[in-house]
Amino acid sequence: MREFSVPQSFSIPENVSMADSVFRHAEEDPTFVPFKRPSNGGWVDVTAAEFAKQVSAVAKGLIASGVELGDRVAILSATRYEWVVLDYAIWTAGGCTVAIYETSSPDQAQWILEDSATTLLVVETAKHAETHKEVTDGAEALREVLVIESGAIDELSSRGSAITDEELHTRRHQVTAASPATLIYTSGTTGRPKGVQLTHSNFYAESNACRLAMPESMVPGKKTLMFLPLAHVFARAISFGAFDAKVTVAHTSDLTTLLEQFAGFKPNFILSVPRVFEKVYNSARQKAVDGGKGSIFDKAAATAIEYSESLEKGGPGLALKLKHAVFDKLVYSKLRAALGGECERAVSGGAALGARLGHYFRGVGIPIYEGYGLTETSAAITVNTSSAQRVGTVGKPINGHAARIAEDGELLLQGPVVFAGYWHNDKATAESIVDGWFHTGDLGSIDNEGYVSITGRKKEIIVTAGGKNVAPAGLEDSLRAHALISQCLVVGDGQPFIGALITLDPETLPGWVERNGLPAGTAIADLVKNADLIAEIDSAVADANKKVSNPEQIKKYTILEVDFTQETGELTPTLKLKRNIIHEAHKTKISDLYA
Repeated sequence: MREFSVPQSFSIPENVSMADSVFRHAEEDPTFVPFKRPSNGGWVDVTAAEFAKQVSAVAKGLIASGVELGDRVAILSATRYEWVVLDYAIWTAGGCTVAIYETSSPDQAQWILEDSATTLLVVETAKHAETHKEVTDGAEALREVLVIESGAIDELSSRGSAITDEELHTRRHQVTAASPATLIYTSGTTGRPKGVQLTHSNFYAESNACRLAMPESMVPGKKTLMFLPLAHVFARAISFGAFDAKVTVAHTSDLTTLLEQFAGFKPNFILSVPRVFEKVYNSARQKAVDGGKGSIFDKAAATAIEYSESLEKGGPGLALKLKHAVFDKLVYSKLRAALGGECERAVSGGAALGARLGHYFRGVGIPIYEGYGLTETSAAITVNTSSAQRVGTVGKPINGHAARIAEDGELLLQGPVVFAGYWHNDKATAESIVDGWFHTGDLGSIDNEGYVSITGRKKEIIVTAGGKNVAPAGLEDSLRAHALISQCLVVGDGQPFIGALITLDPETLPGWVERNGLPAGTAIADLVKNADLIAEIDSAVADANKKVSNPEQIKKYTILEVDFTQETGELTPTLKLKRNIIHEAHKTKISDLYA
């Protein structure tokens, strides 16, 4: 058993509330700009004084609407400024925020609303209200549904006009570090979601650790563009750290114009999930290939990776430095410009990034600091930093936390960001927290310097008919790195060999079709049978197989005509595979692999 811990350098006041920062900033630095709101294709400032005024008005409206201390108030919305106003207002009113993804189905929303006994729901659009009307009408504890785009913020502000400042702050000061701040239902790749209850203490510790881990980014004057779902703990945790550190944050949910928004906003750092970084890489390569510069791009990518790897082996030699400098002008500078030109670093979480991408982005001048965490750990509990980075790992435990590897290889965690238990589910809590250690369900290792690596998930381990244990994630990550491949599911539990279901990337297919002289709009049913395309996928599978032993290699695969999506329920909102649903939806295709 290996264990590594980091001493805690901060304390958590017993009476702390995450809403305290709203009023502290307004008093100490009222002209500070914590947020920028989109307006007419640009951005307008929101000062600390304006934000505190708006939060107070909405919080008063919540109190006037009957929200009591500890009541659950739900937000079902894409990422936007109003999400943040509501979150802090709920805390100021003494409530607990229930986060619901705007992509959630009525069935998913029903379980969350009923299990949490939510009293008030705020949705983003009239369409959301209509989609979930049958569910909200039947939710026993739910008294009201408000719509952001129909004036929910103004409506609440108007309702609260009779509530005095004294009443508001009396309520606010009833919140303590132990009070529930949020309920987040684990999106769950299997089974019914469990409500993870996180306290103000959990988030306070995460915010502190986040700022300590990112000293160059979490400082006044820096900016970031938040585009991940705020219903996910990763986005909210970074948001809290940024707000407490006086970083300026803008919000968007329009991923189709992300590069244009980067160019306009010019973030100093970004956070994302690995699939977005894969898309950035694949899109850049595809653009180069389409322009007849694929060979140059590939040489530049290899040089970037070699350069990054050399940083962990004594540094680059003169020849590598010169080659790197040439490609910096030709290729790397264009990628940095695409991210706004001022992006100094990035943070990755939610899934495994992979060493290849990590080395590539560090080599082009935008190091990605990969971390690891779960909803149950208030987001990151291990993270790579500028002073301690080992590409391919998820870094060391954050300030005040410990990691341990159990005898069976499971990663166990401990520290103030770790939750105390699941909402109304003592059985699940007792199974997850044993002798003060949270059992993550992930398999991992810790090296002599404390760097943690994730090797797989216990429940995802495939045991072949020959008794070989196979962790599918590594193979799937390798295949998703190919520009033509969108998703991959490795199968083979109880079977004589490992197989895979592969889906094609709809964004890169048109370019491939054009380069291969096929008619525009060629049906995907024809493409999955195309010999040249199959040859490319064969090559990608062969490359992935080189990284594992023979019994772990993919022996057969099927290319599906449809992609896995959130809409079909096959992906979580952070783009993780929902294996049981995919297995059920494509059971015939899987059976055919072994026919």
